[in-house]
Amino acid sequence: MSRIEVIAPNLKKRLSGVTSTIVQLVPVQARTLGIATIGPGLPDSLPKIGPAQFFGLWRRPASGRKRIWHARRNTEMVAGLVLRALGAPLHLVFTSAAQRHHRPFTRWLIRRMDAVIATSRRSGSFLEVPHDVVMHGVDVADFHPASGPEDKFAASGLGGTWAVGCFGRIRHQKGTDLFVDAMIALLPAHPGWTAVISGRVTPEHAAFADELKSRIADAGLRDRIVFLGEVPDIKLWYRRISLYVAPSRNEGFGLTPLEAMASGVPVVASDAGAYAEMIVDGETGSVVPAGDGPALVRAIEPFLADPAYTAACGRKALADVAARFPLEGEAAGIRAVYEKVWARG
Repeated sequence: MSRIEVIAPNLKKRLSGVTSTIVQLVPVQARTLGIATIGPGLPDSLPKIGPAQFFGLWRRPASGRKRIWHARRNTEMVAGLVLRALGAPLHLVFTSAAQRHHRPFTRWLIRRMDAVIATSRRSGSFLEVPHDVVMHGVDVADFHPASGPEDKFAASGLGGTWAVGCFGRIRHQKGTDLFVDAMIALLPAHPGWTAVISGRVTPEHAAFADELKSRIADAGLRDRIVFLGEVPDIKLWYRRISLYVAPSRNEGFGLTPLEAMASGVPVVASDAGAYAEMIVDGETGSVVPAGDGPALVRAIEPFLADPAYTAACGRKALADVAARFPLEGEAAGIRAVYEKVWARG
């Protein structure tokens, strides 16, 4: 505990985008910073503090500085405030990805933080306190373009020459229905393409998923619009597709376009979340209004019509992500916020 200067709590057992951020980011931060996680649902590979170390929070680390408690959820802000009220010497930092006005209680919590980070300019526009914008990054070593035979779409055993993908939880919010409708409209005119959908279907969204499968069957496209379910390694499927579609109606930040572009794949996305700030429209992909099905069809069609153009946009996407969104850049941006907090005492 004497070396730990930052605590990254994860007070939610179910996997979420926040959990994914912690899992990817903490190992990079740990290269130059004493940081540990606390909470359930995290892999054993991450540095953690357990029950035996918990009361060490009431002692400052060897540096003499207060530890930083970096919250990303309301529950974690509350926990930090309680710990500080009980005498733990903590600075409180909060990261907000919300694309909406916060509720009164959340605003009350945010006002009590020592520093606030927004994950995009858009999320920052909903904050009523001073903040720094630090956009999420992606591990460009972990997500990378196809390099071997297994990475090729042909290795999937599915039909077609090229694939267009839509990954994430299957639900209305994520716009899975918009993607399915776009594929039903476009695939008959583009016989070389197959659509693949991957993601979890929770019980409350099972009827939604079943209705989509009925639409696909009615269109006679069951062999060309394929539900993969949850796959063991989604990184492989990013390498196998040639185009990625992110049609969310609303989103917090949304990492999947960065993961696709780091894999050398261009992206057609809605303007939900931070998507519009990730994509260079007309170069690394296209951006359409959230919830606009006809606009989504129009944006996807040029990529299906010209695979060479699609591949060229994928190369630009890879270069752009490597330059603007490496995970190390996110870690450096957050570290700069920490240093400002520490400088204030």
